[in-house]
Amino acid sequence: MNGTIVETAKAKVNLALHVLGRRDDGYHDIDSAVAFADVGDVLTVRAVAKSGAAISASGPFAAAVPLNSDNLICRAHALLSEYLPLPGVAVHLEKNLPVAAGIGGGSADAAAALRAFIRLAASPVEQGVLIDIALKLGADVPVCLRQQASRMGGIGEALSALPRLPAPAIVLANPGVPCETAAVFAAMGLARGQSFRSGMDADDPATWRNDMTDAAIAVQPVIAGVLQMLGQTTGLYAVRMSGSGATCFGLAESLAVAQRAAAHIKAKRPNWWVAASGLS
Repeated sequence: MNGTIVETAKAKVNLALHVLGRRDDGYHDIDSAVAFADVGDVLTVRAVAKSGAAISASGPFAAAVPLNSDNLICRAHALLSEYLPLPGVAVHLEKNLPVAAGIGGGSADAAAALRAFIRLAASPVEQGVLIDIALKLGADVPVCLRQQASRMGGIGEALSALPRLPAPAIVLANPGVPCETAAVFAAMGLARGQSFRSGMDADDPATWRNDMTDAAIAVQPVIAGVLQMLGQTTGLYAVRMSGSGATCFGLAESLAVAQRAAAHIKAKRPNWWVAASGLS
């Protein structure tokens, strides 16, 4: 076994999120274009003599991290231990991404933890088993395991390559309020078995949308102001919300343009979390 493993949990961005409807089992079917920004949390994982997973945290959003068995990192270790002879681990999480923010957060951390634990054990796990574990942790965990541009369907388990990215750079902006996915889906008010809207044309980014936006604004009205600010910022286009919010984004033709736009927004809204990044 290797001694120390470092994994980055990149921010997941839903460039499109089309909600097809609500299934009879209560889950929602989606069709989504997902990419990853070059900003994220960092996990440092060490093998230790004590069994299980112990977590510590630092960084700007560390206060929001549960340091107990409720953490998805601990749950990932417990689930994977059923299939691999994992050592006990000490995980330090540098929490740079806001929580309940629509950009992966805990899902990206759980996926990074799974990758780190597999590397630490130096033993493979069957892909179907790994996806099953990921889905038990959350609908976004399978795509965060891939950490590459993907089209995501079903409840998150149907993954394929995204034909192309609509831009090389992005600005992310979060107003500092949590926006829980369950609350947003509840605000959408879809009945079991109800169809909602059409799927995504992966080859035509001009038609992409986020069907959760209106419901998210009902839950957190400040999101409307974030979208307005991004839409009024020079150099940004295709302004939308990511996931269930509250993080919103604008695409840019270059990282330099994104950095100028981010600096402009940060100057006007110093209390927001704002990041300019490449996109992959």
